Amino acid sequence: MTSKYEQTVGARYHIYNSLFLNLPFQDIQRTGTLLPFLQQYCEEAFEQGRPANEILSQFFSDLVSHAKPEEQFSLLFKFIQYVERQVALFDSVEDSAFEQVNDTTGKGTIASLIQRARFDRKEKELIDRLENFSLRTVLTAHPTQFYPGYVLGILTDLEKSIRDSNLQHINLLLQQLGKTGFINQDKPTPYDEAVSLCWYLENVFYQSIPEIIQLLCTGLNLPLSEWKNDRLVVIGFWPGGDRDGNPFVTSEITRKVAARLQDSILKCYYRDLRILRRRLTFRGVDKLVAEIERKIYQWTYGTERGYERVDDLIHDLNQVRKRLAEDHDGLFLDLLDSFLIKVKLFGFHFASLDIRQDSRRHDFAWNHILDCGAKAGKTISGEDFQKLSQQEQINYLLALKLDLNTLKITDAFVSETLNSIRVIGEIQKNNGATGSHRYVISNCQSALHVIEIFVLGRLLLGTGAGLELDVVPLFETIDDLAHAPQIMDELYQVAPYCEHLAKRKSHQTIMLGFSDGTKDGGYLRANWSIFRAKENLTAISRKHGLKALFFDGRGGPPARGGGNTHDFYASLGDTIENEEVQITIQGQTISANFGKAASCKYNLEQLISAGLEGDVFKRDESQLSDEQKQILDELAEEGYKAYLSLKHHDRFVPYLEKVTPLSFFGDTNIGSRPVKRSATEELKFEDLRAIPFVGSWAMMKQNIPGFYGVGSALSAIADKYGMQELKNFYRESLFFRTLLGNSMMSLTKTNYQATAYLSNDPEFGEFWKKMFAEYELSKQRILEVSGLSNLMESSPNIRDSVRLRERIVLPLIAIQQYALMNIRQLNDSNKMYEQRYRKLIIRCMFGIINAARNSA
Repeated sequence: MTSKYEQTVGARYHIYNSLFLNLPFQDIQRTGTLLPFLQQYCEEAFEQGRPANEILSQFFSDLVSHAKPEEQFSLLFKFIQYVERQVALFDSVEDSAFEQVNDTTGKGTIASLIQRARFDRKEKELIDRLENFSLRTVLTAHPTQFYPGYVLGILTDLEKSIRDSNLQHINLLLQQLGKTGFINQDKPTPYDEAVSLCWYLENVFYQSIPEIIQLLCTGLNLPLSEWKNDRLVVIGFWPGGDRDGNPFVTSEITRKVAARLQDSILKCYYRDLRILRRRLTFRGVDKLVAEIERKIYQWTYGTERGYERVDDLIHDLNQVRKRLAEDHDGLFLDLLDSFLIKVKLFGFHFASLDIRQDSRRHDFAWNHILDCGAKAGKTISGEDFQKLSQQEQINYLLALKLDLNTLKITDAFVSETLNSIRVIGEIQKNNGATGSHRYVISNCQSALHVIEIFVLGRLLLGTGAGLELDVVPLFETIDDLAHAPQIMDELYQVAPYCEHLAKRKSHQTIMLGFSDGTKDGGYLRANWSIFRAKENLTAISRKHGLKALFFDGRGGPPARGGGNTHDFYASLGDTIENEEVQITIQGQTISANFGKAASCKYNLEQLISAGLEGDVFKRDESQLSDEQKQILDELAEEGYKAYLSLKHHDRFVPYLEKVTPLSFFGDTNIGSRPVKRSATEELKFEDLRAIPFVGSWAMMKQNIPGFYGVGSALSAIADKYGMQELKNFYRESLFFRTLLGNSMMSLTKTNYQATAYLSNDPEFGEFWKKMFAEYELSKQRILEVSGLSNLMESSPNIRDSVRLRERIVLPLIAIQQYALMNIRQLNDSNKMYEQRYRKLIIRCMFGIINAARNSA
C-alpha cells in the first residue's frame, strides 16, 4: 500500500523530475536517460556486495562501451550535476507539501498545547509559565550548508510554484537551476556566512515568531497588547562572533556583522511601516506614523540615526496606539499591535551576537598581559602568576586595577582578544544591551577560566552599574562533563562573581556540547553524560541560590545531538532546570527545519511546547526512577566500552584518513573555519572537528557516531536484567524511547552494502567487519526492545523521506566510492587521473550531504 508521504511527495517529485529531460541543455537527454540505469546497477550490485569500481566498469561496458576515459569522467560529472538538481527539486517538493505531511495542529504544536491545557484545566498554569519561559535558537556559521544564497532564493520560488502547481514557472525555474552553479568558487568569509543567515532572519523568522505569539494570545484569549514576554523566542547568532578555531573572525568582522543585523531589522521595520502608513490615514494619527516612518527611513538609507533606544520607538508607537483607541474606534489596532510585538522582540539588534573563544587562548592572553604589566611595574609576571595556586590566581585577577586601554600590548593576537571584548560594548551602545551580551568559553577546564573573562569584561566594559555580560562556560568532552559540577561549585564560591550573577537575575548559563561528547565517548555515553551533568549542575546551582540555564550545542544528526529534539526536551523531568530552552541550530538544519515559514513556525512551536509541557502537565513518563537511571548508567558504560574498543583500534584514525572523504572537507568551500583545530599535517583524533568527523561517516553510509555501542550495551543489559525489563523501560520512559529513536534515524541512513568490498581489504578488513557487526547487533537489539518490525516504523514520514533521498543519491555514493578506491590504489595506469578522482570525491560530497539534510 502506498503511504501518504509517497502519494504527496514521492509521486509529485517523479512527475516534476521528468521535466529535467526536456531542459534545453547539452546531453541532458542522454544524461537523464542513463542515470536511472546507473541507479539500478548500483542497487543490484550493492545488494550482491560488489564494489563501486566494478559497478561503474560494468555500466560503461554495457551501456557506453565506446566511451574513452575522458568521456567517462565527463559523464560522471554530468550525473553529479543532474543528481544535485534532483535533490534540490526533492527538497522543494517536500517543503511544498509540509502542511500535508506534518500535522500542524497535532502533537507538539501550539494548537495542541492550548487544547490540552483547556481540557486539563491548566490554562492559568500555562499563562503563568509563558510569562518567564524563553526559547533561544542560536544560528551558527553553517559549514554543512552547501547551497549558495542565490540557489536558496531559486528554491524558495520553486517551492511556491510547486504549491501553486504552476507548471510553466516550475519549468522555467528548473532551467534556471540547470544553468546556476551549486558550489562556491571561493571559501566564504565569516561576513559572507552572516549575510547568508540574515536572509533567513528577514524572510522567515521575522514573520514566524510574532505569528506564534499571536496564536498563543488568540488561543488563550489574551489581548495582543497585554502580552508580557518579549523573550519568548530569542535569536542568537554566531557568524562573526565565533572565534574558536577560526582566525578569520576579527573584532572588525564582529562590528560589521552587528551593523548588518541592525540594517536587516530596520529594513523589515520600514517595509511594515509603509504598510501601516497606507492604513493609518486618520487625522491625528497619519502625521505620527509618517514621522516614525521618516526616522526609520533616514536611519536605514540615510545618515541620521532615527532613535537612540528601542524604548523611544515603542513610546512613539504607543502614542499612535493611544490616538487610534481613543479617537478612531481602534480601527487597524491589530496591525499596529502586531508591529509593536516585532519591535519588542527584535529591538534594534534582530539577533544577539555571541562571542566565543577557547580557554587556552585566554590563558595565553593573560600571560602576555601580565608580562606587559610587569614591564610597566604594575603586575607580577606571567611566570610568577603560574606559580600561584588556582585560588590565589583567581584572587589576584579579581584584585587587579589595571588600565588595559593604556597598557602597551605587544602581541597582535592578545590585542585582538581585547578588541573582541571591547566591541561588545560598542554593539550594546549601537544595537542595545541585548545585541551582544554573552561570551562563550570553549574547552572550559576550571573556575579560573570563567574568572579570566569576567575580569577582562570588568576592566574593559564594567561600569558603576555592573557588567552587562554573561560568561558562559562550555563543557564538551566526557571528562569535562564529569568535572563540570565541581568547577561550577568552585565558581559559585567566588564572592565577586556571585555578586555579578545577582545583578543578572541569579542566572548562570552553562553550555553543553553534544558533538564533541559523541566524538569523544560515543552516542550513549555522550547523551547520558549530558543528562547527568545537567542534573548535577541544577542541584549545585540551586544549592547556591542560583538558576542554571542550559545551552545545548546541537548539530543536525543524532550523532551531534539532533534528531527528535521535541521529545528530548519534553522527557527531561523536574530534576533538570528548564526555565529556558537554548539550542544551536546549525548546518543544513537551518534550511531544512527553519528555512521556510511553515517549517520554521512548526519547529519553533515544537521546541516551545516541549519546554512548557513538563512544568504545566507534570507527565509521569518524563520522570526517570532511580532504578531506570541505574540502567542508563550501565547502558552508557557498556556503550562507552564498545565505542572505546573502536576508537582505540589501531586502524581507526588511518581509516578516517585513507578510506573516508575526511581529508577532502577542507576543499569544499562551504565554511570559513578550518577543518582541524591545529595546523599540523599529521591527523590527530583530538584535533578533528565534529562536523567533518560526523560528516565523513555519513558519506561512507556508516554513521558510527550515531549508533556505535548501542547494540553491545543493550545486549549486556538484557543479559543482566532480562530483555523484558528493557521493553518495559522503553514503553514507560519518553527519554529512553527518544534515545533509541534518534539512534534509529542514524541506522536508517546507514548502508554497509556500499562499502562491503572493504571486508576483504588487507589493511582495513577486520576493522570494517567490527563496525558492521555492531551495526547488525544495534539494529537487531533496537527492534527487539522497541517491538517494531522495521526501523522508524513509528515515524513513517521521516522513514519514507530518508528512503527516497537515499535512492536519489545512490549513484553519487557509488561514484564517490569509486573515486576513493582509485585514490587509494594509484598506480601507473590511473595516476594521470588523480586530480579528476579528487574532484569527483569533492563534487559528490555536495549532493550526498544535501540529500541527507541533517547528516553533519
